[in-house]
Amino acid sequence: MSDTMYVSKNAFEKMRKELQQMKSVDRPAASRAIAEAREKGDLKENAEYDSAKEAQGFLEAKIALLETQIASARIVEESEIDTSKVSILTRVTITNVATKKTVTYQIVGEKEADLKENKISVSSPIGQGLLGKHKGEIAEVKAPNGVMKFKVEEISL
Repeated sequence: MSDTMYVSKNAFEKMRKELQQMKSVDRPAASRAIAEAREKGDLKENAEYDSAKEAQGFLEAKIALLETQIASARIVEESEIDTSKVSILTRVTITNVATKKTVTYQIVGEKEADLKENKISVSSPIGQGLLGKHKGEIAEVKAPNGVMKFKVEEISL
């Protein structure tokens, strides 16, 4: 995962706090769980020990992934954003050409994507199709059910 991951300052701080939580609270708790299970006897037939070791392995994998993401993260400041075209962290109002349905999305990094909040990933099909488009342009998005066309109505922060 050497690609740069673009994030807002808010998302970057959440990632750092999550990593700190995992390292300072979750990791010691996992070690304690292993130690407690080890004290219960024969490790060959100790399901609690196996479970604790497996949980520790998952935690370490999550920590490694988050460290990689933080290392490759680039914080995007609102002052750097050009609202003349669709880019990361812009809000874009689009109209589906076929259905005439209008919706506003914010284009965000993968870590911040949340469809309930109308935040779509820059790497999603719609996000990729909209990137670089200007107000009034038509974006063609390849979706599983065929090509969809969206008209860019508005771009803002």
